[in-house]
Amino acid sequence: RTHCKGSVGKNIQTTRGNALFLIIILGVSGSFHNGYHNTGLSSLSPYIQSFINSSWCDRYKEPPPPQTITMIWSLIVSLYAVGGLLGATTVKFVSGRLGRKKAMIANSFVAIMAAAIMLMSKGAKSYEMIIVARILHGYTAGLGWSTHMMYLVEISPRKLRGVVSLTAVTFASLGKLSGRLFGLSEILGREEQWNILFCVPACFSVLQVIVLPFLPEAPRYLFIEKGDDKACKKALQSLWGKGDYKEEMDEMLAEQVAIESTPLKSPLELLRDRTVRWQLMTLSFIQCCNQLSGITMLSTFSFDIFLEAGIPRDQIRYVTLGLGVSEIIITIFCGLLIEHTGRRPLFWGGYGVMSATWVCVTVALSLKDSSQWVPYIAAALIIVFILFFCGGPSGAGATLNNELFIQSDRMAAFVIVGIQRWLCFAVLGLVFPFLINALNSYCFLLFAFVSLLGCLYTFFLLPETKGKTLLEICEEFKAITVCGKSFTEEKREETKL
Repeated sequence: RTHCKGSVGKNIQTTRGNALFLIIILGVSGSFHNGYHNTGLSSLSPYIQSFINSSWCDRYKEPPPPQTITMIWSLIVSLYAVGGLLGATTVKFVSGRLGRKKAMIANSFVAIMAAAIMLMSKGAKSYEMIIVARILHGYTAGLGWSTHMMYLVEISPRKLRGVVSLTAVTFASLGKLSGRLFGLSEILGREEQWNILFCVPACFSVLQVIVLPFLPEAPRYLFIEKGDDKACKKALQSLWGKGDYKEEMDEMLAEQVAIESTPLKSPLELLRDRTVRWQLMTLSFIQCCNQLSGITMLSTFSFDIFLEAGIPRDQIRYVTLGLGVSEIIITIFCGLLIEHTGRRPLFWGGYGVMSATWVCVTVALSLKDSSQWVPYIAAALIIVFILFFCGGPSGAGATLNNELFIQSDRMAAFVIVGIQRWLCFAVLGLVFPFLINALNSYCFLLFAFVSLLGCLYTFFLLPETKGKTLLEICEEFKAITVCGKSFTEEKREETKL
């Protein structure tokens, strides 16, 4: 293939296309759903349990046992994670068969169907419909998050890859804020409107179904997987403006040549491949650190945590709104910063501050009865934790997820990480209520320890990926050695034998 000559950097800076519009459309029906459904349920617990009780009475003419209501409510909460796990495991099949754009459109149809089932559940007096809708919502969150992240990395030039990838985190934070905002009793957080609250993200899914067909497919998918360089160049021009984009297409061509002898890998094949072992270990370790650092618990159990901290019950909802606003501001700031500082400082610096913050939160909660101001100090420290998480490991992690694997490995990697993410989410959701009851404020020391491990790992072992091609990043990971050995060397020794 031949391409025209020119400077991609100048073209991107001096011309405009539909990239920003596409990023917004992807965001409001991608990671936005994930953030919204993670927080939208927390304020509805008494209303849904009351609905379960009344539905049971209407159906069986007698009140249900208390443990039955608790069991049904637990299913409504936990089966969201099961749906997310199903979505994560099917991302390779759906995105590979349909392409990134059609996969996002199909995901939006599922989200609309889930909202319709949830909306009708109240009139039908069926808590089973709520369970089905929650599974479908989880599925759209699992599939939508992974496809959204792949779409972003495959539309972004190398120099803007970090900023573009970070928009997924920004929209997830916007979803969390929207879930808390619409969950206020002054808006939709009332008993007569709880089913409508769940349907808000579906409005954006309708918008995506209408608009996305007119926007381009991911250029990297078109070039590497479909072999259509003309469509790829047309998509790049539609996204970023008129230009030849020789540098970007040459990078794709080099990647295509590197993987021509290697077909798309399955998750099991990727797990067996020693040449990407460090990438998998790094992504898995960072994913675990992010999940176990305490951020998931802050999103899901923020009300219980602030209640434990001593914040008055009627003020907690405003504190959580402040958290949501803080997340959005810091992710935007991180987007402006990430291409200047690189990824590594954001990781180890963020984890280090997060670890220290949890230690201080533990001390503050232990002294909460000594002064009326101590609970607010604890709340301020938790907000500091949120700021450094969103501006550090979360923001840099969204970029890193897209930079560690070439095209033939990326979908399998997203399946593996997605399964891990949703399993961690389900396990933590079940364990944390018992953990906080058993350890009280000292449970946060566990989060501090996990954050410290993340700081040490990323400081000593994580290579910098800023400004490098995907093939160069793979070579950086192959060069990692521990005790003078690497996985690549072990493979060579096995081959010789």
